[in-house]
Amino acid sequence: MNAQPFTYQQLQALHDIAGDLATPGEFHEALQRALNRMSDQLGVRRGMISIYLRDIEELRTIVANNMTEEETDRARFAPGEGITGRVLREGRAIIVPRIAEEPAFLNRSGTRNKDANPEMSFICVPICFGAEVVGTLSADFTALGEADLQREQALLEAIAHLIASRVERRRMIEENKRLKELESTDGNSIIIGSSDAVKHVRQMIAQVADSRTTVLLTGETGTGKGLVARAIHRASPRRDQPFVHLNCGAIPEHLVESELFGHEKGAFTGAVANREGRFEVAGSGTIFLDEINSLPSQAQVKLLKVIQDRQFERVGATRSIHTNARIITATNRELEKEVEEGRFRADLFYRLNVFPILIPPLRNRGADIMLLTDHFIARYAEEMGRKVERIDTPAIDLLMAYHWPGNVRELENAIERAVLLSEGGVITTRCLPPSLQMKSMEERAGTRGRLEQLVAAYEMGLIKDALKDAGGNQTKAAQLLETTKRIIQYKIAKYDIEYRNFRKSGR
Repeated sequence: MNAQPFTYQQLQALHDIAGDLATPGEFHEALQRALNRMSDQLGVRRGMISIYLRDIEELRTIVANNMTEEETDRARFAPGEGITGRVLREGRAIIVPRIAEEPAFLNRSGTRNKDANPEMSFICVPICFGAEVVGTLSADFTALGEADLQREQALLEAIAHLIASRVERRRMIEENKRLKELESTDGNSIIIGSSDAVKHVRQMIAQVADSRTTVLLTGETGTGKGLVARAIHRASPRRDQPFVHLNCGAIPEHLVESELFGHEKGAFTGAVANREGRFEVAGSGTIFLDEINSLPSQAQVKLLKVIQDRQFERVGATRSIHTNARIITATNRELEKEVEEGRFRADLFYRLNVFPILIPPLRNRGADIMLLTDHFIARYAEEMGRKVERIDTPAIDLLMAYHWPGNVRELENAIERAVLLSEGGVITTRCLPPSLQMKSMEERAGTRGRLEQLVAAYEMGLIKDALKDAGGNQTKAAQLLETTKRIIQYKIAKYDIEYRNFRKSGR
């Protein structure tokens, strides 16, 4: 059903909001005024503006009305999570005629628990900057009919269009602020792990950071390619310049060139004004092109020209623009195979593959699993205000035995869930996702075979040698093996090693 024309009151509210946004002022205050007008002039019971932070893959509410600061902070969503997360992932508006009748409505903020009137409608629309969804705008209304809901959706979409540029600028500020906060520590310390594979990645970052060399990051989904790209940027002389992230696979093919290089007014239908592309926004900073394998063939030609000539033209323009941006690309595909099958240009591949870095899957990182587990427990325990003192041995067994097809991202999600479900300060197997518990420890033990027996024997030998060298001191033994005391204690218990016996012999 088509939306009804806007009422005079709605048009007046749009005019007032546009005027507020055109007035110079602080970001938060400007958007707060917009939400207040929605409440005062349009009958919105509660409004929320959220931005999508790509580095942590989280939709976070930053401005709201009729909500406490604590409620606003709780309103966070992963892509696809709940109604709001679906709007982010799908890039389309969703109407919930009756909140009380919608099982997918999460009420993450907890505000609906205190509403006296259960007959409420909810509308959430995407905030788009160019072709990318950068956030969401949502609102509660006293239950409306279908025609009124359609009109309110169109009105919210118009408001989302008005605030899109401010939300995108704020998102860039937030992401760069997070990068600068990380700079106060060792540039690579955020890449957690002590395995040889992770040490090698850190060495590669250190070697390439100071140059302008193009970097190609490869690895499975969820291994942290975006994290490595940001680490390179933080460690480089460009650290005070913008870091611009574009997922090539998330942009419609006909809009990719406009997103990358910008466009001139009138270049195509809908190009109502000149617009900067991501290369212009990056300036002398870093542009990170994720899922580079998804880049259409025509855009591949233009990207090759940028790498070769350091210049480009906006869509519909004839004037060339110089760029000094450092290019980092990433893919979870084998680009060599894409080249062989004709889906990716060979000349572009060779230009991108100057300095490849392979990000290892979590299953190949051994003891890093527990280091990352400790890190995520500390983070989510603090965020949720929960006290987690330990993980029991069966839960550790499950974590160490699982193959982690979703890599670090899957581990993080599992630990967030475990912290939420923990009781008495202990994470048990019950707290872990069902996917980790599909086979019991006894079933896994029966299929281990000779290889795992040999690995266990070798591991026991290493630990005993380290304990001997450390005079039975578990902390020193952990340092000698370049792991943590927790892991050494776990292995000692697992293999029933009597570490006290080594105190007498010393060395």
